[in-house]
Amino acid sequence: MNRTLSAVSAALLLGGLMAGVGPVATAAAAPPAPVTPLAAASRALTEHRPALQAGSSDAFSVRSSAVDADGSAHVHYDRTYQGLRVRGGDTVVHTAPDGSFEKASVGLTKPLSLGTSAAISSDAAAAAAKKAFRGKVTEVGTPEKIVDASAGGAVLAYQTEVEGWATDGQTPSRLQVVTDATTGAVRDSWDEIETVDGTGRGIYVGTVTLSTTQSGSSYTLTDPTHGNGYTCDMNNTTTTCSTMTDTDNAWGTGAQSSDQSAAVDAHYGAALTFDYFKNNHARNGIFNNGAGVPSRVHYGSSYVNAFWDGAQMTYGDGSGNADPLVSLDVAGHEMSHGVTENTANLNYTGESGGLNEATSDIFGTMVEFSANNTSDPGDYQIGEEIDINGDGTPLRYMYNPTLDGASHGCWSSTTNSVDVHYSSGPGNHFFFDLAEGTGATAYGTSPVCSSAPAVTGIGRAKAAAIWYRALSTYFTSTTRYYLSSNLANSARAHTLSAATDLYGNCSTEYKAVQAAWTAVNVAGADATCSTSGNSFTLALSSTSGTVAPGASVQTTATTVNTGTAQTVAFTASGLPTGATATFNPASITSGASSTLTLATSASTPAGTYSITVTGTGTSVTRTATYTLTVSGGGGGTCSATQLLANAGFESGATSWTQSPSGVIGIHSTQPARTGSYAAWLNGNGSTSTQYIYQQVTLPTGCATYALSFYLHIDTAETSTSTQYDKLQVQVLNTSGTVLGTVGTYSNLNAASGYTARSFSLASYAGQTVRLRFYGTEDSSLQTSFTIDDTALNIS
Repeated sequence: MNRTLSAVSAALLLGGLMAGVGPVATAAAAPPAPVTPLAAASRALTEHRPALQAGSSDAFSVRSSAVDADGSAHVHYDRTYQGLRVRGGDTVVHTAPDGSFEKASVGLTKPLSLGTSAAISSDAAAAAAKKAFRGKVTEVGTPEKIVDASAGGAVLAYQTEVEGWATDGQTPSRLQVVTDATTGAVRDSWDEIETVDGTGRGIYVGTVTLSTTQSGSSYTLTDPTHGNGYTCDMNNTTTTCSTMTDTDNAWGTGAQSSDQSAAVDAHYGAALTFDYFKNNHARNGIFNNGAGVPSRVHYGSSYVNAFWDGAQMTYGDGSGNADPLVSLDVAGHEMSHGVTENTANLNYTGESGGLNEATSDIFGTMVEFSANNTSDPGDYQIGEEIDINGDGTPLRYMYNPTLDGASHGCWSSTTNSVDVHYSSGPGNHFFFDLAEGTGATAYGTSPVCSSAPAVTGIGRAKAAAIWYRALSTYFTSTTRYYLSSNLANSARAHTLSAATDLYGNCSTEYKAVQAAWTAVNVAGADATCSTSGNSFTLALSSTSGTVAPGASVQTTATTVNTGTAQTVAFTASGLPTGATATFNPASITSGASSTLTLATSASTPAGTYSITVTGTGTSVTRTATYTLTVSGGGGGTCSATQLLANAGFESGATSWTQSPSGVIGIHSTQPARTGSYAAWLNGNGSTSTQYIYQQVTLPTGCATYALSFYLHIDTAETSTSTQYDKLQVQVLNTSGTVLGTVGTYSNLNAASGYTARSFSLASYAGQTVRLRFYGTEDSSLQTSFTIDDTALNIS
């Protein structure tokens, strides 16, 4: 049941053709054949493997490719490791017009290194996937053993496709479930059927012109001008779709009482979406092959949804079969999922899923604007015509996403953990600010986050061009808004690359992209644009790292032109004893990047070192600082002690930060393990997020960094397979960015009494961090997480 990857254009595989054969004459040797984009990218796979985070066990296959007008090429590869598909391992290789390597878009932060022998069987993975499915299962596919690198680290896993019907009995479901091949735990799941996600009523677009096909004395809703896409009638079933015919080619009456009226909206929406992508982004249909897509109307009975299933659009008729969900922005939104699937293929979970949803909202909105339809004029509200909430409000507001009561308007460390329809908020907000600006606008008032400067918009057309260029050329499947360990694979970095391609580095449009991301609280490694005429900036993708003696860490040194391009040579100083710094390549043309590997030896002393990275150009020199922490090893000293203040909570909330107030206290229904006080998170039986944290400095030179605590979990949930409510034990930096999660517990871990838990924090030695207990609870059935007698012992 796995899908095949899209084929590469055959034109890219051919170096040239002989026009004919004639007499052979003595002549100068023919010039060498030009290097084709695929050949140039293939060479980069061999010569620049460190830039691709590629090891000797990695292999690559082409997913898609594109060539710019100047000959620059962008080839998107999927990765395997020892023959196993790597989820999150895809990369885009970018080459210059002369075929030389420029850079790569990469989701991985280091080369893969793991075994491929599974501890659990394929049958066990299939059983776990089936349990994760909510609804009626009709088929469980054969689990595929993969490497799951979608969350940063790499884990051996199984991916299983489970097909069936969702709990409403009408929405088809094709659930992908990723299961840890060592523990059997479900790591991730997402549904490939991408829906509107709500309940409500439907719309009409008024009198419009349709392209149809004549067959004998009648006509069908088959569109020959848009790849023969067609519209058919499900007749309020979920099985067969009937061809729609008409003898006078005048379709519908504008009323729902005519089955043709909804078909008019759907047919029109499909054509307008096709036209939008072709006219504005030179994309020939959803799949870029000239083919249209089917649109199925009158699906199910009182079905209040619409969805894209990877091949076609499907629309329900709404509550009481009274109002079909066929608005322009819904059609554009759902079919844009197909564009995303056939370009970056953004994962449909977390921030990557939010970017996926935001892409559909952005292009659904652009389709609505491009239609210029007086019955449904363009705006920045999603689903405003279909009244899916039943109270006159839209699904989402791009100018201020928080108005729907659930979406994130500003990025935060929790954005990655909410539903993708709500993590789309920062992307939607960014696009609005980039297009229209912040503050009061004709479409709504857009606030800025964290007192960021105001943004002046550059217009919808330019904003959409930048987003499409980033999606189709730079995004990988694991691109996020912000991930401190891989800023080079952030939406901010990729949209800045797109703005540079289209409008020039440090252009007005480039600076607007920077400002619009800052306005939604998404930071980056890009430097402030200079006004000097012959210069460059230097930035590091990550500015700190912690390693044990004998280990290594990597960062990317990126240069950005603010004037004439020049040769830049890299050096590093301030290295500790036994450490080395290697740049690959050692010199570049400004505007490109180099991978810096900092390697320590077994004798490297523990400590924190400030390393200066210097880029020496033809006319100017730039520096950046990297903080390297070497944990344990030779040279350090350590005094045994316990670092947490008020570790048993007996002084109430002293030394701890809590949200909301009252988490730490005397709880009669959740008594402490010892003493009187404990920290009780969640237990509400409704949607909630609660946490406590304490900031602490971990010295270097210790052999042991042991975080321990006692945890009691009780729950009203009845599932034995699904984690509805969770407690995460997290390590954050002092700015609140999550550096890592050392433990996760859920309603599945409920048990009587307290259980001792412990983790090593050795990898954070030398850093000041926040230790946070972070609880989340869904909308029903309580789970309580009670914590007591914490400790952080070093020795």
